[in-house]
Amino acid sequence: MTWQTFHHRGDVLRAVIDAAEARRDGELPMDVDGVDETFRDELDLLAALSLKWHTRLSGKVHRALEGEPLDLEDAVCRGWSAAATELGGVRLILDNYRDHPVDYAMAGAMLKSTNKERQLLAVLAGRAGLGRATSPDADPAAVRIGAEIEERARELHRVTPVVPVVRRRRFVDLLREALAA
Repeated sequence: MTWQTFHHRGDVLRAVIDAAEARRDGELPMDVDGVDETFRDELDLLAALSLKWHTRLSGKVHRALEGEPLDLEDAVCRGWSAAATELGGVRLILDNYRDHPVDYAMAGAMLKSTNKERQLLAVLAGRAGLGRATSPDADPAAVRIGAEIEERARELHRVTPVVPVVRRRRFVDLLREALAA
């Protein structure tokens, strides 16, 4: 993959995420400009969105763990909720295609992705060990515990008020405004 192709893929993925956030219908936005040229099929796009979700989830959970090192499970739930707030449209897509895959390949990929995510939640909450975390197969006990944590996180997310993200203004812009006044 060339540098230009990499950046084009990123631009298209950002456009897909923006469309998912705007639509909030749980459907892959295959009609976004550049999707057909950039992604092989629905599964390829779904994999990219899944990676984006897992990356954001991991970052939000780790940030929450830094602030609350004593109640790990609560921090994991707050991190999951924060990620769902930022990527709500993506989360709806992942949930929809997990529950209603279009084919067997997608069903298998979504099952594996869901199990690994749930295992990660259990490990980060301190309720499962790392023993099988790196194996290709998820630990069934950790997956069950992670599912419980995910449900708690979803409940927290449903009752947590959404605070709009306020973008900080750059210092240069503030300086320009001050000079213009």
